[in-house]
Amino acid sequence: MSIAIVTGSAGLIGSEAARYFAEKGMEVVGVDNDMRRRFFGDEASTLWNRDRLQADLGQRYEHASLDIRDDDAIEALFARYGSAIELVIHTAAQPSHDWAAREPKTDFSVNANGTLNLLEAVRNNCPDATFIFTSTNKVYGDAPNRLPLIEQATRWEIDPTHQYADGIGEDFSIDQSMHSLFGASKVAADMLVQEYGRYFGMKTVCFRGGCLTGPSHSGTQLHGFLAYLMKCIVTSRPYTVFGYGGKQVRDNIHSLDLIRAFEAFHANPRSGAVYNIGGGRESNCSMLEAIGLCEQISGREAQWTYAEENRAGDHQWWISGLQRFKADYPGWRLEYDVAEILQEIYDANVERWTEAAVA
Repeated sequence: MSIAIVTGSAGLIGSEAARYFAEKGMEVVGVDNDMRRRFFGDEASTLWNRDRLQADLGQRYEHASLDIRDDDAIEALFARYGSAIELVIHTAAQPSHDWAAREPKTDFSVNANGTLNLLEAVRNNCPDATFIFTSTNKVYGDAPNRLPLIEQATRWEIDPTHQYADGIGEDFSIDQSMHSLFGASKVAADMLVQEYGRYFGMKTVCFRGGCLTGPSHSGTQLHGFLAYLMKCIVTSRPYTVFGYGGKQVRDNIHSLDLIRAFEAFHANPRSGAVYNIGGGRESNCSMLEAIGLCEQISGREAQWTYAEENRAGDHQWWISGLQRFKADYPGWRLEYDVAEILQEIYDANVERWTEAAVA
């Protein structure tokens, strides 16, 4: 039996990966200690998703409640399975700009040191395994805000003649910009993953994601804006839009579309690969457009207010250029757009959110 180790296995991307590869016949070992609850409070806990995962997958899934910062525990886990480990999907992280500024050492130890522990465990025990890292577009810092943007009625857009009109490519510089401390810790991890690929010849990849989303997202104010926005509207909770006139643009990729990109890479891996990944030109929206879609799907009016000051390091416009990944893996394509993603988030969660709000 081939083994897939998934960190952050009770989170959005981790749980989608665990289900997907278990259904493909792999034995999945999930690593998750619900640290998201510590970061963002009880409402962001992933225990509900872990319980569902264990119930649905049964013996195909084994859960390890480990902290990726615990080097000895991670090494022991990998030593237990050794060369049977064929795939490692690393999604565990501290994912928020704002939270990172509260505890910079915690943020860096989770995002950078935790990633280093995993890379070393792979190198020592299963060097032929594919190592997939969920990096972030925040490695580019706020430099995308210097692109030539044009204000439209509901969104900012890039000059249509610009080289990144179809999305920002991997050749965009990560230097000379403000990343936030979260962005900096993810840069460190991103570079480590690349270097283990180049220096040691390991099969590693950084997927620099835009907004990763889907029905299993435990959305909260500081992370997971589409799921959290829909939750706020369903439960009549106030929502705040920060800066840029509410016209800031994000591309959004459904967790299943991302996992299928992981599968494509695993089938034909490279060393030290880097890909921008997201909804691209096919699946993107501004904050104002997202609010409108959520109101339309839920049949409820959003209770939202506007704060003039944007979040430090926040992107005014981000659409991922998918050209490099599509050229390397031409069989992959997006299945979901924003409206379909939001409809699925609503359908999967409306009953649970409503019951919790009443309780």
